[in-house]
Amino acid sequence: MEFIDVLNARHSARAFTREPIPEDRLQRVLERAAAAPSWSNTQPYQIALAQGADLAALGDELSERFERLAPLQRAPAWKKALAAVRRSPALPDGDFRPVIKYPDDLQPRRVATGKGLYRHLGIGRDDKQARHQQMAANFRFFGAPTALFLFVHKGLGVYSVLDAGIFLQTLMLAATDEGLASCAQGALGLWRSPLEKRFRIPRHYQLLCGVSLGFAADQPVNRFRPEKLPVSELMIPRRER
Repeated sequence: MEFIDVLNARHSARAFTREPIPEDRLQRVLERAAAAPSWSNTQPYQIALAQGADLAALGDELSERFERLAPLQRAPAWKKALAAVRRSPALPDGDFRPVIKYPDDLQPRRVATGKGLYRHLGIGRDDKQARHQQMAANFRFFGAPTALFLFVHKGLGVYSVLDAGIFLQTLMLAATDEGLASCAQGALGLWRSPLEKRFRIPRHYQLLCGVSLGFAADQPVNRFRPEKLPVSELMIPRRER
């Protein structure tokens, strides 16, 4: 593909077919992502790749934890405290907190994207069950046959995360060029322990997020495109003298 076509075609897919990714295609995507620039060429990130039985088992465990977490989030403080004391597996044990309070100046963008997605899917504001199901689909990787989990080195702090972002963008653009779809998911960073059971993750690497990879399904959700800010709104103005 022409580079500009790759840029325009890449989007977050939220429905995949079960068709497995051919090994040669997946290998090319990973090799191109590995060529991404990084701080002093340190490449301060590592990846865990899940497919087949591993992916199915992870989907089962993550989904079960999410179903137990959802009602706990609405529970009174004493019940949350009790769950913490008992070390409930429903409570997130990830290295970062993807569920955060958004700054006031960024919250409108988040809300607009969420409302836009649900409106596109025909999910009403009060349809809590449909909203829950849409969120729960994250933990089944939206049906994708492959998931990648991205870990960053503690030692470089924010610069590890910067480099991981460059790696991630390179990965998703390379996937698009191979005719594949992708979705970067902060939700897949909620729980580390299910991954610890299946991968030998170095202790000094922290789970940042996950990425679902595969072939996009022909479903309405994949035609949703949130509006981006124009460049003019991203520019910091000069001081007037």
